[in-house]
Amino acid sequence: MGWALTLERETPRRGRWQLLGLLAVVVGPMLLASAMYRWQFWLPQGRSYHGELIATGQTPADLGVAGTWGAADDEAAPWQLLVTSADDCRADCRRLVYLARQIHIALGRDAGRAGHALAHGAALPADYAGELRAAYPQLRVLELDAERYRQQPALDGAQLWIVDPHGNLVLRYAAGSDGKRILDDLRHLLKSSQIG
Repeated sequence: MGWALTLERETPRRGRWQLLGLLAVVVGPMLLASAMYRWQFWLPQGRSYHGELIATGQTPADLGVAGTWGAADDEAAPWQLLVTSADDCRADCRRLVYLARQIHIALGRDAGRAGHALAHGAALPADYAGELRAAYPQLRVLELDAERYRQQPALDGAQLWIVDPHGNLVLRYAAGSDGKRILDDLRHLLKSSQIG
């Protein structure tokens, strides 16, 4: 009889400890994550992308690129590999245009979710313009306000940008960037994106 009373007294205590343990497991990580964000401690230093992240809400129009970007309500716009050059698309620019096309092709079944474009600030040489029409039929060629483009900080020479379907600049790459890394970044964006 005494043993039964002891068991009845311990059961509610054990239940309370189990409830507190369950709450600690569920609520504890959320509180820890909130505190880490609020007071900026134990933040991971690594990153999973290779380009320079553009998290300012800039669009190609802010760089001086003429043309429309982003999806209308009834259609899905693709992600874009945008090459920009303030001049007439010299060697570095041409390398990036070629690289953008190769990356687009390498997407395979996801190629329909992306496109590639060139925005240049000076008239293209006739031979190169003809080459683009013949060899790059899917390339979108746009004009660039060279003065506005040159006013942007840290833009030296041709650049390659990843633009999301809403028309926001996401990542930037300099002329000497590795195409495989750009492809990895774009694949990661396409995999995690619910748009475009």
